[in-house]
Amino acid sequence: MTERTVLVTGGAGYVGSHACKALAQAGYRPVVLDDLSRGFRKAVRWGPLVEADLGDAAAVAAAMGEWRPVAVMHFAALAYVGESMGDPGLYYRANVANTLNLLSAMVQAGVPRIVFSSTCATYGDPIRVPIAEDHPQRPVNPYGETKLAVERMLHWFGVCHGLGWTALRYFNAAGADPDGEIGENHEPETHLIPLAIDAARGGSPLRVFGTDYPTPDGTAIRDYIHVADLARAHVLSLGRLLEGGDSRALNLGTGTGHSVKAVIEAVSRRTNREVPVILAPRRAGDPPALVADAGEARKLLGWQPACSDMATIVDTAWRWHSAPPPG
Repeated sequence: MTERTVLVTGGAGYVGSHACKALAQAGYRPVVLDDLSRGFRKAVRWGPLVEADLGDAAAVAAAMGEWRPVAVMHFAALAYVGESMGDPGLYYRANVANTLNLLSAMVQAGVPRIVFSSTCATYGDPIRVPIAEDHPQRPVNPYGETKLAVERMLHWFGVCHGLGWTALRYFNAAGADPDGEIGENHEPETHLIPLAIDAARGGSPLRVFGTDYPTPDGTAIRDYIHVADLARAHVLSLGRLLEGGDSRALNLGTGTGHSVKAVIEAVSRRTNREVPVILAPRRAGDPPALVADAGEARKLLGWQPACSDMATIVDTAWRWHSAPPPG
């Protein structure tokens, strides 16, 4: 219970666990609050685990009172677009109602700062690329809508309660810890790179959704950012808030897009294996290109992606999926 304690909701998950490692390396003590419904106990390595559901307001308030964090990093959420279309109520409960419990507990306990894991899905179908923070936010699915709802809650908790916040809208998180300690493990897996790696290793062929986009090779283009670079941006955002920085949303991305075909080719080069594919029609709601304008994060945080070139992303992911730590 040091003055440098940070409560990390969802810290047993993919980005949250990498953020915990970055926090520990920066001298903070991450305390993970996670119900382990989609996270993994073995990913909690850099501080204690409070096994609790954000839907349990009493448990959240108790954790806040016991640990007295200087700030919260909020990763706990559901994040599957397709699932959100099938059960929007589930997403509103998990992403909006549970965050309301968290923010209320923060106000009650006097915890004044939060770094929130938001998403480029709040923008919806882009009207211009690259996408800057002032781009209209018009989500096209309940997942993006719930994340936007949390951003609006943060604004009003700031206005009414003095809460300091940063919402980090990241694009496509990818890769694994360069040291090989933690990595990407979703059930089910929906992300392109681990699915391509699985196909290269003899798993199910990779389904490529859409080959007729108005892009150079006909496949959709996305901005991939290494999870370690994301984690470092969260720590820098926390430091900026602790130093009195203003509340705002920031994009996290590289500003460079990679097509689905280019990613598949990168996986094939690294693995020296063919990636079998099945061509499929476009999915509804998938825009041709999503690329970030992350100039504000570079300017305000002094942040620069250090390992987000595609070769490094694929290499770290391949090494993780080839030999993940036991458990």
